[in-house]
Amino acid sequence: MRRARIPRLTIRARLTLIYGGSLLLAGIVLLGITYLLVSQQLPGNFVVSGTKVDSSAPPVATSPPPPEAGPVTEFQTFARKVAHDTRNDALRSLLTQGGIALSIVVVVAGAFGWLLAGRALQPLQRVTETARRIANAPAADRGLHERIGLDGPDDEIKDLADTFDVMLERLDHSFDGQRRFIANASHELRTPLTLNRALLEVAVHRNGASPEVRHLAETLLEINARHERLIDGLLTLVRSEATVTERSYVDLADVVEHVVGQLPPGPVAVRAQTEEAATTGSSVLLERLVQNLVENGVRHNVAEGGWVRVTTGTRPDGTAFLAVSNTGPVVPRYEIPGLFEPFRRLGTDRLATSPGAGLGLSIVLAVARAHGGDVHAEPRDGGGLVVTVTLPGSNPGR
Repeated sequence: MRRARIPRLTIRARLTLIYGGSLLLAGIVLLGITYLLVSQQLPGNFVVSGTKVDSSAPPVATSPPPPEAGPVTEFQTFARKVAHDTRNDALRSLLTQGGIALSIVVVVAGAFGWLLAGRALQPLQRVTETARRIANAPAADRGLHERIGLDGPDDEIKDLADTFDVMLERLDHSFDGQRRFIANASHELRTPLTLNRALLEVAVHRNGASPEVRHLAETLLEINARHERLIDGLLTLVRSEATVTERSYVDLADVVEHVVGQLPPGPVAVRAQTEEAATTGSSVLLERLVQNLVENGVRHNVAEGGWVRVTTGTRPDGTAFLAVSNTGPVVPRYEIPGLFEPFRRLGTDRLATSPGAGLGLSIVLAVARAHGGDVHAEPRDGGGLVVTVTLPGSNPGR
């Protein structure tokens, strides 16, 4: 059984308590020292001689007149009692009034301490807000271009902000270098693959080629085509990971109808139920998103009687959505996050014999996030997946 976690005070609250507690402790010590000094200055006894008070003792202005009739000893006792009560009242008044004053000062100082702590921690809040924006970015490398750029004295907080900026700069350069490497490598690999395909096609269609040569060439053509799809997927993934700057009006319903209409007939039935789902973005990338989802639903399906259902629409909050559900193998819920990673497949990992390049859902996620949207997948009862893409809505009349 897990123990309940006790909520901890914030740094601002702890600093305020330290300020207030230190002032309260110092005030108590000061009040105690003042009490001791005043108590030593006030005499404890009055010396009474006859009917007059000794001049060495302080006069008692508020004491009532002594009784006229009575022995001198009674007057002396009365005077001593008045002096003792006056001394106790003075010390008690000192403690009471000093305690009230100290309480007021501590309350006021606590309020000022709260304001001063917030003022002192404001640069730290700026660091936290920047880190939160980067952490909440739709992709891991989004927002790395941000910098804190904290101004002020060279203290510990500015040192922390400068170190954070250096870390962000290195991460940004690392991600940019990775994207450039993938793009350059993909472009460089396209040329030899295109040359291989041309040579293999010549070998297949050459007169006098033996059946063994034709079979080998056809097998190599299939492998070459798979490599070409892999490179095209990598290039698309690199392009889609960048934020879309040039946007145009796109209706997902039109894109779905176009993609479904281009599918060749097969054993899996693809049904589309489309309603207007207006958004803005790159029509080429959004078409690739729909195509990957539909092809993924068809590829990972049952052998007989399978189907893929594609629906589009607009939610009450104005966001456009695209949902693709299909029959297929049972997908464990814990396996779903890994399906959106590059080169990951359900039950197979980087196998050359597996269909596809393992980039379909990765490209879908990258395209959706580049358009300010997101992708959510849920296992379907009985097998298969329900993949839902949400994108910011658009009003074509604006």
